Amino acid sequence: MGGEDLRALLTSLTPEEEQLLYDAACEVRRSVYGTDVYLRGLIEFSSYCRNNCLYCGLRRGNEKCQRYRLSREEILECADKGYELGFRTIVLQSGEDPWYTDAWICSVVSQIKERHPDTAVTLSIGEKGRESYQAYYDAGADRYLLRHETINAEHYKLLHPEEMSRENRIRCLYDLKEIGYQVGCGIMVGSPYQTVQHIVQDLLFMKEFRPQMIGIGPFIPHKDTPFGNRNRGTLQDTLHLLAITRLLLPDVLLPATTALGTIDPGGREKGILAGANVVMPNLSPAAVREKYMLYDGKICTGDEAAECRRCLERRISSVGFQVVVSRGDWAGKETI
Repeated sequence: MGGEDLRALLTSLTPEEEQLLYDAACEVRRSVYGTDVYLRGLIEFSSYCRNNCLYCGLRRGNEKCQRYRLSREEILECADKGYELGFRTIVLQSGEDPWYTDAWICSVVSQIKERHPDTAVTLSIGEKGRESYQAYYDAGADRYLLRHETINAEHYKLLHPEEMSRENRIRCLYDLKEIGYQVGCGIMVGSPYQTVQHIVQDLLFMKEFRPQMIGIGPFIPHKDTPFGNRNRGTLQDTLHLLAITRLLLPDVLLPATTALGTIDPGGREKGILAGANVVMPNLSPAAVREKYMLYDGKICTGDEAAECRRCLERRISSVGFQVVVSRGDWAGKETI
């Protein structure tokens, strides 16, 4: 599938053709993963961030952001609770917070793995040096999520401060893959200044890079950022991209994101029906969830972990799929 084909799928589908696209994506997903949907238990352990990305509510310039850091004991307690509820992947996510040293991160990762050897640990803690990534991997981390946001250099500059670069972000992704992680990249749909050509470039990059995971969710503005008055990404565009991504990379692990559920009450179910096969409920302590606000209106900030787990299981079952107790590893074969 080349650039012109991708452009056509993004811009010129009739409603009937949209449904054919979603059906095709579902069929491809079924051929690889059946009707299984994998749970990832998300622990948002710090709302501090050294970066000043223009779109993010955690940006260091946001003086209204409520900052917090979880202790090692709090993180381990969340992981234990998740295991009891059937989660076999724990995702540790934070802003880029230098307070947590590499040794501290390695200690937490290794303790989770010691307590729950059949659990995968995913990190989503931003740009680091290769030595740091290697240390986390050696401590037991299995996966790493790092959205590239946009492969277009000029677009990247419009979303990020001067001290950040697209080149370093891509360097990080290749380092992670070479070390041996299952790697996730991805984009925001409808981010400021984004064009169809940017999205085509992103799809072609992801096809070439062949990540094991791809995070695609709608851009949602946060009122206390420079992009606070921008329009958010649409449900339709996000579903199109989920389906196209599934067709491009049949074995990819593809979340129906919380952001998708935020812009539409049935957004995550619609994402599953467009080819997604992962959901990421929140295991963070309820007391801090409203403080980790990447964007406005985030759902499930008041739910307890068990409540959220049961709710998602019912909702996913209602559209013909099943939540399974599994690590939910990538089903493909590495080629590099």
